[in-house]
Amino acid sequence: MALTRDTVTTALKQINDPVAGSDIMASGVVRALQVGDDGAVRFVMEIPPSQAQVYEAVKAEAETVLAKLDGIGAVSIVMTGHSQPAAPPDLKPQRAAQPKGPEKIPGVERIVAVASGKGGVGKSTVAANLACALAQQGRRVGLLDADVYGPSQPRMLGVSGRPASPDGKIILPMRNHGVTMMSIGLMTNEDQAVVWRGPMLMGALQQMMMQVQWGALDVLLVDLPPGTGDVQMTLAQKAEVTGAVIVSTPQDVALLDARKGIDMFQQLNVPILGMIENMSTHICSSCGHEEHVFGHGGVAAEAEKLGVPLLAEVPLDLQIRLAADGGAPITVSQPDSAQAKAFQDVAATLVRGGHA
Repeated sequence: MALTRDTVTTALKQINDPVAGSDIMASGVVRALQVGDDGAVRFVMEIPPSQAQVYEAVKAEAETVLAKLDGIGAVSIVMTGHSQPAAPPDLKPQRAAQPKGPEKIPGVERIVAVASGKGGVGKSTVAANLACALAQQGRRVGLLDADVYGPSQPRMLGVSGRPASPDGKIILPMRNHGVTMMSIGLMTNEDQAVVWRGPMLMGALQQMMMQVQWGALDVLLVDLPPGTGDVQMTLAQKAEVTGAVIVSTPQDVALLDARKGIDMFQQLNVPILGMIENMSTHICSSCGHEEHVFGHGGVAAEAEKLGVPLLAEVPLDLQIRLAADGGAPITVSQPDSAQAKAFQDVAATLVRGGHA
């Protein structure tokens, strides 16, 4: 009697699939079954690649069972294994990447922005003296000169040379007067203009924040450019800013711009730690006459209206300017002077408040 396909199928159903828990016909292991007129039987066992040893016993059992059938000829069983097919590509529109919120700068406990609404009010001078005063009070201080178009901190802190980079990515900051400092001014010549649009500004600021090896700092002061532009927004959106100190002269024009700066920080959810009235008064070095060149009391009134502290009234004084131009701020060159005391008092206030 000729061997039929049904006879072969019935015989193979007697063999258990050890992985699937059913017979090898039901589990789909047996593929391309052929039964020839001469009784030859051929089929493929398609198995998981990792289970070859297990199915060797199944193959041997199938050969034994088939050999007992009447009319059986040659039996050829080939085992093959295919890895799982790759998943088809997902052609659905992908959800846009969610922007990251503010992050801490590695090693930096607090960030205090020193800002002004307009230029020329002495913001950088305040930032340099405040950094040195905090260092004198035992704080680990960094100063980031983010005023990309007008970087002045290298001159004020007496720092020169170009920062090193051991791997082409991490930037090693400079240090003087106990202050760790980084500025775009260290990357360019002193008389070279920085002609950058917004995206380059934001990229440079993020590099100076996140790729500089600041080390362990109690506070990083950020000397911001004047106004309410890309740099201020990038700082507030990318870094966890503890608060901002607003510097202004008492004249009405300066206060108009200072109010805009304060409003910007409020919109960006950055607390205002206080205001500093710079160039508050001038005392003649020859006769001792006191004169309020830019008016007086305007910043104090503004601070009271906003409900924030007036941190200091800093005089318009020749020694402050000479010290800054000479690379040793007044808090370093004349730490016991009355001029230095104003900055030292601000530093002490920030420390007491837990902001530095």
